[in-house]
Amino acid sequence: MKFIRLSLLPLLLLTTPLWAQKDDIEEPENGVPIAPEDLLDDEHVREELAVNDFTAPSIAKVFDSLQHLAPLPMADVERKIPERMPLDRADLAIEIGFLIADGFLIVQANDLAKVEPLAKELSRYGKALGAGERVARHVTSLLESAKNNKPDQLKKELAATQKDVEKELVALRDTDLAHLISLGGWLRALHVASTAVQKQYSPARAKELMREDIADYYTETLGTLHPRISERPNFVEMREIMSGLRNEMVMDEEEKKVVTEAMVASILAKSAKLVTLASKRVEE
Repeated sequence: MKFIRLSLLPLLLLTTPLWAQKDDIEEPENGVPIAPEDLLDDEHVREELAVNDFTAPSIAKVFDSLQHLAPLPMADVERKIPERMPLDRADLAIEIGFLIADGFLIVQANDLAKVEPLAKELSRYGKALGAGERVARHVTSLLESAKNNKPDQLKKELAATQKDVEKELVALRDTDLAHLISLGGWLRALHVASTAVQKQYSPARAKELMREDIADYYTETLGTLHPRISERPNFVEMREIMSGLRNEMVMDEEEKKVVTEAMVASILAKSAKLVTLASKRVEE
């Protein structure tokens, strides 16, 4: 089983836009991918658990960046929740990541009427994954925050939902699934971000997509998963696409590279394909 060790997040990084260019990409230590620091919450450190410290990128941190790409084209990125719940636990984890991401989109769009059905789905999927009690703690608060029109509290509860499900999975030594929850959230964010940039293109907005360190991290992470997950055809193809995506996102040392509309279109097409592949179920 693979674990990620981290240091506390420097306060300076808290002000760095998510998609801003990184000068250096940390190399995996002993084959374990290192998450980009600006995607980590200090609270992710699992000191209370009798296991190695573990973290996965925070979906809340991922969606913080979308404020720089407003307005978001919500009608173009709306996702229908599957009618039938997947049977495989890896598929459940990906879907929970999608759901948490959808929650942040709902808050961004101030469409709080959609919180109730989303909360019900989170509860259903949390139970199926074995983290029902932890998710239930937040569902009530999600509904109350929506009723009282408190979007900031909604964001806190969504972030806490991810962290609490992670705690349950780490305690069960099932960190692969925690990584998949985070991956699902990032895939949705990338698709939303690239859609927003294509709809309202400018070189400056497009440059915010160029996060090769994030693409590199998830590419390496997929390679560390248990073979029953990493060797599934859809995950193999996802890793190949993300590796190519990482190469497309590399900026030169002087950061003079202009991110063209054609490059944005390529990232958008790849992000859409990645979401489709991540949505494929074992039984399909």
